[in-house]
Amino acid sequence: MANQKTTHISEEKRRAVSELTNLIKTKKTILIASIKGLPTSQFQEIGKKLRASASVKVPKKNLMLKAIEQSKDEHAAQLKDYVKESSAVLFSDLDSFDLALELIKNKSPSKAKAGQEAPEDIEIQPGPTELVPGPAISELGALGIKIQIEGGKISIKEAKVLTRKGEKISDKACDIMSKLGIKPFSIGFIPLVALDRAEGKIYTEIKIDREETLKSLRSAYGRAVPFAVNIAYTTPETIGFIIGKAGMQAKALEKLEVKE
Repeated sequence: MANQKTTHISEEKRRAVSELTNLIKTKKTILIASIKGLPTSQFQEIGKKLRASASVKVPKKNLMLKAIEQSKDEHAAQLKDYVKESSAVLFSDLDSFDLALELIKNKSPSKAKAGQEAPEDIEIQPGPTELVPGPAISELGALGIKIQIEGGKISIKEAKVLTRKGEKISDKACDIMSKLGIKPFSIGFIPLVALDRAEGKIYTEIKIDREETLKSLRSAYGRAVPFAVNIAYTTPETIGFIIGKAGMQAKALEKLEVKE
């Protein structure tokens, strides 16, 4: 009779699977984020900041898949294809996008590396620096940066774009940015996919741009208020404008009556 091969699962792995299974069953949101290339120190720092809002785990792929299977949660099963190595799994009672926003807020500035694509135009602003005259003068000049010496240190005379958005950062530009303390990148957890267990919904495109959202809201508000005033739709924000408009119209009518 042939010997049957058995797979031994350590008690440590059993406990890990059990903990993950319990989190899957009890937490509202499960979010998978990429931590590829994230330094350990940065990971630990972000993990500490998130303790109050989420439980952060970095399980082995096979253990996470086993936990999903054991949970018998049909919604969580949708995450199987997204479980990868170099990923963190966050369990929270926060809304999916609120949790993703926490990750965005906890990103940190990072230095550029030669060959990386610029996320935005990288521009050196005019003003004093801590660089002293010497080799730095020719290095800055080679990049077309105009300078002057003030108080024994180099000062940038006018703004200069080093690298345009989408262009690769050169060795020289990278070196100057490092010397000037310019950090054009941000590192942290990158949200990939989130599951709202209460709603049974999975979100695969979690893109949060706070500045652009605020810009859009201001623009919408700027269009909405004049429209509301025009149709005399009263709100705490429009009542003052409506009364003012009515006052001006009343004065215009009085002038017409006088002429008649």
